[in-house]
Amino acid sequence: MAAATAAEAAAAAARAKKLNLEKATNFMRQYRDPQSRELKKLSANQFMEVWSHYDKDGNGYIEGTELDGFLREFVSSANATDVSPEAVSDAMLVELKQCFMEAYDDNQDGKIDIRELAQLLPMEENFLLLFRFDNPLESSVEFMKIWREYDTDGSGYIEADELKNFLRDLLKEAKKINDVSEDKLIEYTDTMLQVFDSNKDGRLQLSEMAKLLPVKENFLCRQVFKEGIEGATKLTKDDIERVFSLYDRDNNGTIENEELRGFLKDLLELVKKDLQDFEETILRGVDYNQDGKINRKELTMILLALAKHNQEEDTSA
Repeated sequence: MAAATAAEAAAAAARAKKLNLEKATNFMRQYRDPQSRELKKLSANQFMEVWSHYDKDGNGYIEGTELDGFLREFVSSANATDVSPEAVSDAMLVELKQCFMEAYDDNQDGKIDIRELAQLLPMEENFLLLFRFDNPLESSVEFMKIWREYDTDGSGYIEADELKNFLRDLLKEAKKINDVSEDKLIEYTDTMLQVFDSNKDGRLQLSEMAKLLPVKENFLCRQVFKEGIEGATKLTKDDIERVFSLYDRDNNGTIENEELRGFLKDLLELVKKDLQDFEETILRGVDYNQDGKINRKELTMILLALAKHNQEEDTSA
């Protein structure tokens, strides 16, 4: 009996040693079925392990040498015999990358973000649903409505318990039923925080939540607006009117509440500042009637000021 137990322990140790060796030489091999070589369904935590392993610099993308390493290991791990990632030649890698990016690089930026990786790897259904929205948000105004709904304490952050409520509602909406256990919700919340909480403070700020809940388009990044903002002389009355109508969703003649914060969120992507401080600065500078709203004249002042700021930065550079 003791001999059998010792033999089992030795066999378990040998398997663990083999797994550790595979992880060291090819991280993806551990997630494939030993016989069929097909990828096994990943849990939320396993998906996080894969993401963290390949996004080595933690910038939210698998790119450059990270992407090369992932592709080499992804392909070579499918071989029934143990072959090293180096078995994928440089020429094969170029062709592989081109095919892979055509299939999975949805926004064609030459790198893989977490949503694109989620399309590639098989995962448990509920967790996968968090990366797939049937109706992507049309604008940052919609985003800010959701933000305000779940930032229940008005702290300017989505705390862990608020994020859990958001994920619960998101899954309920996606599946139309509520069959996700509390333990799974906690696991999903922890995983999402690990993935999207880039400054690791245990909560999501606006820019981090925006990666979890992406908007289809930043209106201010449309070429016509970028060209106008980059040079005050190019900014026309029609440009101002178009920007205004895009954010004045209720057509009441002012940009206010979620409309205002949605506009500022888009603007922040151009100037990279904190939303709350930026909102106070903007309103202090241009909200002459101090009503907490922006009218057409005040919007014109903001866009012209931004144009001037960009010109000064270009000159100093």
